[in-house]
Amino acid sequence: MTRIYLLRHGESEANVAGVINDDPARVVALTPRGRAQAAAAARALAPVRFSHAYASQFARAHETAAIVLAGRGLDIVVDARLNERRSGLDGQPVEAFNDLVRPDPVRIRPARGESFEQQMARVGAFLDEVARLHAGGIVLAVSHENPILAAAAHAGRDPEDAARGSVGNCQWLCIDW
Repeated sequence: MTRIYLLRHGESEANVAGVINDDPARVVALTPRGRAQAAAAARALAPVRFSHAYASQFARAHETAAIVLAGRGLDIVVDARLNERRSGLDGQPVEAFNDLVRPDPVRIRPARGESFEQQMARVGAFLDEVARLHAGGIVLAVSHENPILAAAAHAGRDPEDAARGSVGNCQWLCIDW
């Protein structure tokens, strides 16, 4: 069994603007508040002896991971399976995505995006591989709201409830996998 802490990044410029950033090539940084949230998470997680660390391809996840892991001597492995849910709506208001998937948040797939079910499959593959590679370890995985909700569904939360849920900036889900 592996203990995995799935930590959402700190507040980003896109969070403040209420716009989607699901393209890792478009750099969106943490705000000063987001960096403070990451520092608070670092203090709260200081007693946890992480053996390995992962982050999505997004700058805000790397920035959060670097703050949380400062002084620990751990390398951060980039894994695209931790990326935000692909919506194909990069730069558009978050409400555009929410309005699109609201009727069936688990199965609706935006034209250039992925469904929550598809996201669950990629996050599940990440969880399985990390547990296999780091059996008995304690892993930090810095990600985004939707992938963490997908992990919650894998951990037993009803998928529809998870898909309609939320995770605050720098909140985390700890699961034994």
